[in-house]
Amino acid sequence: MSRASRWIAIVVVAVLALLPFLPGAVDAYYFSFLFFVSLYAVMAQSWNLVAGYGGQISLGSHAFFGLGAYTTAILWSGNHLWGSLYDSHPNIYYFDPVTMLLGGFVAALAAVLIGLPLLSKLHGDYFALGTLGFGEIVKVIFVNGGDFTGGAFGIVAPASSFDTLRPHYWVGLGLMVATALAIHALMRSRYGLALIAVRDDEMAASANGIDTLKVKVAAFAGSAFIAGVAGSLYTFYIFHVGPDSVFDLDWMLLPLMMTVVGGTGTLLGPILGALVMYAVFDLARIVVPDYHPVISGLTIILAMLFLPKGLMRVGKRLKTA
Repeated sequence: MSRASRWIAIVVVAVLALLPFLPGAVDAYYFSFLFFVSLYAVMAQSWNLVAGYGGQISLGSHAFFGLGAYTTAILWSGNHLWGSLYDSHPNIYYFDPVTMLLGGFVAALAAVLIGLPLLSKLHGDYFALGTLGFGEIVKVIFVNGGDFTGGAFGIVAPASSFDTLRPHYWVGLGLMVATALAIHALMRSRYGLALIAVRDDEMAASANGIDTLKVKVAAFAGSAFIAGVAGSLYTFYIFHVGPDSVFDLDWMLLPLMMTVVGGTGTLLGPILGALVMYAVFDLARIVVPDYHPVISGLTIILAMLFLPKGLMRVGKRLKTA
């Protein structure tokens, strides 16, 4: 990224961070729109890490998103230390970073447990189908989890601390920026080079002394951690976590499509794709509510036909033309 691009990014982030201070901004439509763009951008970065940089197509992002969401809801509403702290000090422990990190760690642990057997035996489409099956298994477990998971209804978190969407917006923006910076630093490290080497030619990488399984599992766990933290943020927004909402396939399909449209294997592609695709989805839902799936599907088909390598690479081609 050039120095001019860095300064442009800093200015854009600063403007977005100051946006809530504008009169009436919090109640405006674009405020919630930007919050969801940030949330989906984080999920898109999660998928991009394991698929775009690692070359392992995962279809289980929704499982890790849901695990992070449920971890937060269970801690928030349970009869234990966390629940007591939330009840007695709702404003202090609202957006508790420890809870959000725990949501990410639970998702990452699940990714390691499922990633070791899958990544050691399966590749390509078979690995993708394995992660999809894992997502459905997790959903069934939580539906039948009894009082601990709330069953098919789920868990209702205390909403007494909600006053404004400002903290959700700032946390979402912060997560989007932090995730992009972390991935940027990671891909410039020795591990990032190893991950790209495994993606480009796994046999050659292994012949050169790279522990390919370790590299792939680490990327899978890192991707799950990001998705789990995003699920935690969603819990603080929605207050009701149910298997049909947080384990919905849309939490896997939409970030996947956003990443592909923005540019797989690029740093800013998932953010750009989240902005463009969520704008298309939301505009279609508002303008033509009965036909918005058709409009959304048509947009994806056109993007695949005319932008197969994503918007970011179109910009690079125009710059070099």
